[in-house]
Amino acid sequence: MTETGRQAERQRAWVARLCPEGEVGLDRAAGPRALVEEAVARIGAGPVRWAIELNSVVVRRIVDEVPALGGGTAAVEMLRQGNEATTLRALFTLLEGPATAPPTGEATLEGIREFVRRGVPLEQVLQGVRIGHAATTEAFLRACAELVDPKAAVAEVTAISRELFSYVDDLSDTMIRTYLAEYDVWSTSAAAARADIVRSLLSDAAPGDVGEASRALGYDLRRTHEAVVVWSDSPNGGSTLQAAAIEVLRARGATTTLVVPVASGRLWAWGTVPANATRGAGPWETVAETSWETVTERLSQQRIQAALGTPGDGVAGFRRSHREAESGESIEQLRREAGRVPRHATAYADVAPVALMANDLEAAGDFVRRELGGLSARSAPMEALRTTLYHYIGAERSLVDVARRLHVARGTVTYRVKRAQEVLGHDLDERRFALHTALALAEELGDAVLLPRDADQ
Repeated sequence: MTETGRQAERQRAWVARLCPEGEVGLDRAAGPRALVEEAVARIGAGPVRWAIELNSVVVRRIVDEVPALGGGTAAVEMLRQGNEATTLRALFTLLEGPATAPPTGEATLEGIREFVRRGVPLEQVLQGVRIGHAATTEAFLRACAELVDPKAAVAEVTAISRELFSYVDDLSDTMIRTYLAEYDVWSTSAAAARADIVRSLLSDAAPGDVGEASRALGYDLRRTHEAVVVWSDSPNGGSTLQAAAIEVLRARGATTTLVVPVASGRLWAWGTVPANATRGAGPWETVAETSWETVTERLSQQRIQAALGTPGDGVAGFRRSHREAESGESIEQLRREAGRVPRHATAYADVAPVALMANDLEAAGDFVRRELGGLSARSAPMEALRTTLYHYIGAERSLVDVARRLHVARGTVTYRVKRAQEVLGHDLDERRFALHTALALAEELGDAVLLPRDADQ
């Protein structure tokens, strides 16, 4: 270590005493294990765990204020990886001196390249950098004030403010150069041209020359289309997602497909399906050799999820089916937040009523709590009553069907239905449709509709 580094280490002994407020293990790190182990060896486990905890807070703030930098679970995970690496580099800089910090990590640069491919403007990327810098600096200054002797605190706060500003200034310069270099390459690529055409088709603007767009895409826009959105928690595996999307669409009878990656761990796809698919017997009617059960089993094994729209004709159908698929994806995200078991394949036709009401979660929550009354309470007994009553109404009051579906005794079903009716305070035939709808929303979305939107979770 250089003399400058030794002096910085003596002056910054407080950095080595950093530790998280909560229980944060090193296994919660977003970055590669080798980087975490190196950081622990150089600055200690406490500061690294502090950085991991801080990273979660900072990334949440960035995505809340600049949603375009999110884009799905995998994209957020990539953002976590890049931001964690920059936080650890900031710790190296403060504790050992600027010369000892490693160069900007590949995770950070890959995140910048993805923003280019997703069409996120540079100004929004830099806005995210500023938000992250402000939140990180605030955390460092607060820790400094708590850990440094009051007599030296003012000078130390001034020094770390200056050093962090210089660090972020250099980081921003690197990110800008990376963004512009990637943009030059991407903007001239065939993939960028295809993505631009698709985004134009999905907008409400006139489609222009449909024949020309079809030729450019290699996909006939004048036919009947079924859209699918495919996503995974993993920020990698783009080829796996593409293969999954094609398999899903082939199982739905698609003869040609169009696949457009839109973010790390997420892509859009369409398939041209038979014109009579809009009049199929059900949303999962399979017209190909591959059984739908086989497809969903593979999705489950690969931890991939897919949401499909309903078939539609021409550009209007191309657009509508995609919007429905995205609505299905949104429902699955809400179900995930509610702690529900993930469905690896979701048909919009199966969730359309819930999706339509979930467009206004505040109103949907008011409706659920008003219709269910005491039955909307967040407790295990009330949840069991709600689930049983939901299936009981849906099964046309068949005790046998409900008992078989929930794996309980018929007597248990009878008791729960009777108890639920007592809590409701009225007969089940009274406002039956509204009651069943409220139960469906509670079953699918959980706390998203059982709690007021401004309640402490």
